[in-house]
Amino acid sequence: MTANLPRGCERAREEWASCRGAPDERLSQQPSLDAIVRHYVRNHRLRARAELDFYANLPNLAEAVRRASRAERPDGKRHDHQTRIGPAAIRRSSKLLGRLSLRRCRSFEELHDLLEDTIGNEPGIGPLMVYDTALRIGAKLGLAPRKVYLHRGTREGAAKLGLGRGRATLEVRELPPALRRLKPREIEDCLCIYKDRLVRRRKR
Repeated sequence: MTANLPRGCERAREEWASCRGAPDERLSQQPSLDAIVRHYVRNHRLRARAELDFYANLPNLAEAVRRASRAERPDGKRHDHQTRIGPAAIRRSSKLLGRLSLRRCRSFEELHDLLEDTIGNEPGIGPLMVYDTALRIGAKLGLAPRKVYLHRGTREGAAKLGLGRGRATLEVRELPPALRRLKPREIEDCLCIYKDRLVRRRKR
């Protein structure tokens, strides 16, 4: 349900709905990192930011947790990342997250670790769900990642750059200069979106 939302939520939802990524054909088959970052900024940044603005402007933390635990987009539908998670797993995670005292978290890392300990071992709930949920709740709490979290597509993208093997996170300073122009959450997004366009490099 999306009725009677604060004005900030309505604005963010409208902006989110108006943003559409350009087709990947605009990039060459093996684009440079600079070209990938420019493409991300033009075609994905605003939509990702609008989604987090939506969560940040929800009326209270309980509402943010409720929506995040169900992986809701601003339009109320399930996020593409979480469409394969079954309803039973969503219900379990929602119940568990609703019991937490999340305001005690002082950093995104602390929030992420708490969510990982709480729902990370639940059947059907993987690392991407944990991260995305932490990102959405973190928007309401004013907490953003300071590292780049690796999971699924993001790990594949990092591997193309010769980075991240056997690790859960990367420091921003470890990444090539082109990617360092983005925020950590944007780097995570970029590595995942463009994993098939990144040119494999040997780690120095």
